[in-house]
Amino acid sequence: MRKHLDQGQIVIHPLIVAELTLGALQKRPLTLALLDHLPQVRVAQMREVRLMIDARRLYSLGIGLTDAHLIASVFINPPVLLWTKDKPLRKAAEALGIHASLA
Repeated sequence: MRKHLDQGQIVIHPLIVAELTLGALQKRPLTLALLDHLPQVRVAQMREVRLMIDARRLYSLGIGLTDAHLIASVFINPPVLLWTKDKPLRKAAEALGIHASLA
């Protein structure tokens, strides 16, 4: 991941930054400042997310609204891929061909 960061190939979704902000972070101010400096993906509008959920049949898969937002943002920000350790989200992303392995 360090190589990708150094090459400017890592982008973040603002909802991920918000979720992390709610957690207990070590070196909180520094961590949040570094996250704020990452380039952000274009965020899908709520209507786009809802339409994508129906079109891609993402309902009843055990993913939540933030997960659906991440998937929608991948689709509107090619060639962005989704990196996650969350099993339901990873399974949904793999089924859609938009998952990148952390390895």
